[in-house]
Amino acid sequence: MTDDAVPASGTVHWVGAGLSTGSGLAKLCDTAARVRLWHRTEERAEGALAALGLAGRAEPRTYTLAALAAELAPGDVVVSMLPAPEHAPLLGACVEARAHFACSSYVSDAVLELAPAAGAAGVTVLTEAGLDPGIDHLFAHSLIARATAAIGPDTAASYTLTSYCGGVPAVPNDFRYRFSWAPAGVLNALRAPARYIEDGTETTAERPWRATRPYVVDGDADCEIFEAYPNRDSVPFVAQYGLPAAWKPRTFVRGTLRLDGWLTAWAPVFAELERDDDARIAALAGELAARHPMTEADRDRVVLAVTLDVDAGTGDRWSGSYLLDLTGTAEETAMARCVSRPLALGVTHILDGSLPPGLLRAAETPERAERWLTELAEDGAEFALRVED
Repeated sequence: MTDDAVPASGTVHWVGAGLSTGSGLAKLCDTAARVRLWHRTEERAEGALAALGLAGRAEPRTYTLAALAAELAPGDVVVSMLPAPEHAPLLGACVEARAHFACSSYVSDAVLELAPAAGAAGVTVLTEAGLDPGIDHLFAHSLIARATAAIGPDTAASYTLTSYCGGVPAVPNDFRYRFSWAPAGVLNALRAPARYIEDGTETTAERPWRATRPYVVDGDADCEIFEAYPNRDSVPFVAQYGLPAAWKPRTFVRGTLRLDGWLTAWAPVFAELERDDDARIAALAGELAARHPMTEADRDRVVLAVTLDVDAGTGDRWSGSYLLDLTGTAEETAMARCVSRPLALGVTHILDGSLPPGLLRAAETPERAERWLTELAEDGAEFALRVED
């Protein structure tokens, strides 16, 4: 336990029970002394617990920020499964109560502004601890550590790092997609410009889908062609991942995988997005979700591929990759499992006192990343590492 960290109380408040809430909540019911599930109404919370086979194992609550704040005690852990704009108000309540905070989302500016106060209060703020972001960070840290050991941190070299993740239908449909998470989030992510490094130069795609290209995933059985496009801002992750300063990026891109044929199938959607009409896009999200839902009969699939190739230019070269390829079951979607399990793992590390106060993005060191990967594997996560050196 870090000296100035608030000791964990053992109580976890899981806020929200949407599409990404899965067996991670069950893991916390096994680990924490007490779990409360906060949802739109107490009845909906009870229904969600029953659907997850957790009836009686967590306390259902009707969520409002005021109601949650009234029950927070020092050392409690709040797990936010709410949309990203709602994280900062929740974190503010946590700092006030000296309770810890965890989510699977990217760090927003509003959360970043609160991080110093959280650290000063002894509060751990665990973010980017789901699938993407989350497991992708673990894979990247692991690959970079292995490459650094092989090539050397002071050896001049160039490298290519790509990190692509996608939630897709296990059985392709004409639309090449089914919605296994919030439809509005899918569309709005496509509206945000993407910045990445290509041919050694920072590049921006104002409309990310315009930068879509074929991407081959080399699985255990055979190679499969996907379509990949850059997502968000990849450039800050060069520093976040701690790549050696002597290495220069040829390509550095974090992005999204889609089934082959997606670009053509989504052409009418892109035409709507080009108009930048917020009200129309909000309505479109609802329409698409109704047309292409992930039903109980459907199975989703998550594919996460992270690769690193380092070339010292003197014959010394190292290449490695991680591949996670999971299909959902009748009991749980692949997306819910891949988001909620690593998040729950991070929360257990808050509960056992092994995470320091302040802002964290998943596991931020190679050593901690390897520990998380080992624990995820022991928990049943299946992923493959390939190395060529």
